[in-house]
Amino acid sequence: MIYKSLKAAVLCSVILFASCKDDTKTEDKIAMSDNVLLQEWTGAYQGVPAFDKMNVDDIKEAVLKGMELGLEDIEAIANNTEDPTFENTIVALEASADELNHVFTYYGILSSNMSSPEFRDIQTELAPQLSEYSSKISQNEKLFQRIKAVYDASQNTPLAADQQRVVDLIYKGFEMNGANLDAEKKKRYAEINKELSSLYTKFSNNVLHDEENYVTYLNKNQLGGLSEFFINSAAKIATDKGQDGKYAITNTRSSMDPFLTYSTERDLRKIVWTNYYARGDNGDDYDNNQIIAEILKLRKERVGLLGYDNYAEWRLQDRMAKNPQNAMNLMEAVWPAAIARVGEEVADMQAVADANGDNIKIEPWDYRYYAEKVRQKKYDLDSDEVKQYLQLDKLTDALFYTAGRLFNYKFTPVEEGKVPVFHEDVNVWEVTDKDSGKHIGLWYLDPFARQGKRSGAWATTYRSYTSYQGETNVLASNNSNFVKAAPGEAVLVSWDDAETFFHEFGHALHFFSSNVRYPTLNGGVRDYTEFQSQLLERWLSTDEVINQFLVHHKTGEPIPATLVEKIKKASTFNQGFGTTEYLASALMDMKLHLADPTNIDIDAFERETLKELNMPEELPMRHRTPHFGHVFSGEGYATAYYGYMWADVLTSDASEAFRDAPGGFYDEEVSAKLVKYLFAPRNSIDPAEAYRLFRGRDAKIEALMRDRGFPVTTE
Repeated sequence: MIYKSLKAAVLCSVILFASCKDDTKTEDKIAMSDNVLLQEWTGAYQGVPAFDKMNVDDIKEAVLKGMELGLEDIEAIANNTEDPTFENTIVALEASADELNHVFTYYGILSSNMSSPEFRDIQTELAPQLSEYSSKISQNEKLFQRIKAVYDASQNTPLAADQQRVVDLIYKGFEMNGANLDAEKKKRYAEINKELSSLYTKFSNNVLHDEENYVTYLNKNQLGGLSEFFINSAAKIATDKGQDGKYAITNTRSSMDPFLTYSTERDLRKIVWTNYYARGDNGDDYDNNQIIAEILKLRKERVGLLGYDNYAEWRLQDRMAKNPQNAMNLMEAVWPAAIARVGEEVADMQAVADANGDNIKIEPWDYRYYAEKVRQKKYDLDSDEVKQYLQLDKLTDALFYTAGRLFNYKFTPVEEGKVPVFHEDVNVWEVTDKDSGKHIGLWYLDPFARQGKRSGAWATTYRSYTSYQGETNVLASNNSNFVKAAPGEAVLVSWDDAETFFHEFGHALHFFSSNVRYPTLNGGVRDYTEFQSQLLERWLSTDEVINQFLVHHKTGEPIPATLVEKIKKASTFNQGFGTTEYLASALMDMKLHLADPTNIDIDAFERETLKELNMPEELPMRHRTPHFGHVFSGEGYATAYYGYMWADVLTSDASEAFRDAPGGFYDEEVSAKLVKYLFAPRNSIDPAEAYRLFRGRDAKIEALMRDRGFPVTTE
């Protein structure tokens, strides 16, 4: 998942700010505040964030001052007496709000990696003010008229291709966000955005509260089935939480998932499962159901001001899918095969349970446990055995190897203390070109779960590449929630977590390989930007990675060829579960936004929709509605969660290009096309055209069906 910066979240689809230094600013303006969060970055590598000097107490002043300075920039552009041109309007807009961009970097860290009650109070206070700031830009009539003048002129006399795309994207962004509305509608539009910003913040903080406060503690008699590694880690977490002698199962996926897979304590599995899937849905002060209902009403009202029937219609117009029906067509084409496979998987699990004399009916908290039993029976494959060969450090080396083969990048650890970090767990590497030695950027890795860190895994940038004011290097980060090992032990992860590690690194490579002039072109089309990262997952299972980096954490012995063969044979195992839990969430996202939100009962809507879909009762949605942060903590994935499936069609099709190439997944010719057409352009060309340049045709859904072991009915 790409973590969108606060900048992008605040401005929705209006891309207004540069992420690099604006050399036109005067030293006097930069020196207006002693607040470190507003100041230019200093030190090596074209300057880096002063994370070591970051303080929650400084954030409110910095945001307020940054907005003030940003609006000064906007007013200067809007009131320019010269005729509007690309340079004095569009480029000036790209270079605006430099100080606020710096603040947003720190704000993002304090929000996602280092949250605290003190920061959440500030965040709640600032959310509506940030929304107002956004509205003052997107509804600035003088500014929009200058943008429109440049846009209109370019329709008669086109600019250079990348400049034309910048103009088109910015104009469309303003238009989609109400720039053409009359004064009364603009006022209401801004009011709605302000209300939404507060609701998004409250939604996120409610989920984080439930993740932090629902912990299941075990005693030594309740550890059946759990690995030594997991037990030691759970003991350390419990000790850190003041429960010495106990074992903590935290309310995060990285803790919940292995517990449900291996624990023999069925009653405890039910408790842990319930805690996790009830986040935001506990009928208390942190319940999100009413918040979701309000969000849906406000979203529909807002797009109604623009003349759209529903939020999905408005949102998807500039995505690859173009409209809700195309997205629904894809999901509905896959859904029947997915739930049919679940039926087969449940039957296999029930047979194992019956044979064991367990006298149960498979319930959602049993699915992972008995799926693992079936995996062992069908493929003689033990996930915990595989895990012994998946060390985080070695997987990190595998990432670097892959980047070296495909992108010609070299990763070198940065000397401790040379680059400030916000937590002792964070490490930094310098990225260079292997042949020329050219500096590309820095890669920050924050791998471990901790109090105040949001769940999941994500990638983000602190500075993106542009060349319109001189080349800038990239500062990119990957963030995970692996469970820290007990002292002296290796950090072991599951195969799924290893794939996610590769996935998020794919986003980082997308950032590093950028070759665009203007900041706006570093943006992306949501149902396309997940494609590059999903594609990178495929390199985890290549022979080159397996043979070099999957070694036993104690003996150092390479993973046995027989075990590798079992992994590959089981590659389509449990695809019913994986596909169905994801698709259920994606379908729910779309159906919620296509429904009439008047008097909507979120809990009832979820139940009834799942019933209409014939959702198997033995598993839940991957993200139940009350904690569906992709969709309700902001707007990045709203009516766009289907995008993972859309991107997976591209991924499956593109992977077959590598599969069929003479050099396989490391074929130099196909790799060069991958970088040239799919990574480096970012959003400088239309995604569909970029894919055709790579593949020579559009992607085909049949590749996805083959990948998942589902029946292929057409060719």
